[in-house]
Amino acid sequence: MLNPTTLFKALVDETRLRCLMLMVKEDELCVCELGFAIGESQPKISRHLAMLRKNEVVQDRREGQWIYYRIHPSLPDWARTVIKGVADGALEIDPFQDDQKRLVTMPNRPVRCGCEDQDGERCG
Repeated sequence: MLNPTTLFKALVDETRLRCLMLMVKEDELCVCELGFAIGESQPKISRHLAMLRKNEVVQDRREGQWIYYRIHPSLPDWARTVIKGVADGALEIDPFQDDQKRLVTMPNRPVRCGCEDQDGERCG
């Protein structure tokens, strides 16, 4: 179960924080999008996402060949408030603002289905 110590350990790493800030802004991203935006290798991004997934900060889903990550929908309210507060302060400064600008310029970004089933779950 997520606790404050675990959440803040996740947020203290710049790569994980940058990934989370992009997910706050974009809702859902795949490893290739995160790697392109942040300028890091896919294996490095995957390792950081695995830590966030293990601690239930993010959730993944598969759609075809892509695995998408988003802020975990069952994240406790207190943790969601912390992440939103960080995003409110960070998304307008670098490197977070630069990450967003780079993401927009990514060639061949994967296309998401974007639909949901009757339970509110994304299809794929």
